[in-house]
Amino acid sequence: MTIRCEIVSQDRTVFAGDVDMVVLPGADGEMGILPKHAPILTTLKYGIIKVRTGGMEELYTVAGGIAEVQPDTITVLADAAENVQEIDESRAEAARKRAEDVLAKGLPADTDAYLAMEAALRKSNLRLDAVRRYRNKGGMRMPPSEN
Repeated sequence: MTIRCEIVSQDRTVFAGDVDMVVLPGADGEMGILPKHAPILTTLKYGIIKVRTGGMEELYTVAGGIAEVQPDTITVLADAAENVQEIDESRAEAARKRAEDVLAKGLPADTDAYLAMEAALRKSNLRLDAVRRYRNKGGMRMPPSEN
């Protein structure tokens, strides 16, 4: 038995397919979703979505958003999402450095520019952490992680 999963970011469908299980970074902690799960609507925090199919796992970063769970579907509407294998580590490192440099200049904390740089820094740190923790564990698909 499988459940249909769609992960959509602001500019594209990142993943769509039938899967065995999805682990979401919910606002109150990680939540595993299996087929026939009770309907829920939850916000997502910055984290990793784990998609498991046939004993293998694919990992996606997600920078906030919402997830709607129905017994036969999971729909993730993310502010930003990408497969860990797609992350360009050098671009993520450059983005982190830019955000840190701008924040170090002392932007007023209550401005939109400050909030945008703070969000860019969080997203860059998430992407770099995901690459360093998960990318070298194998190919595009890997056995489920233990965390």
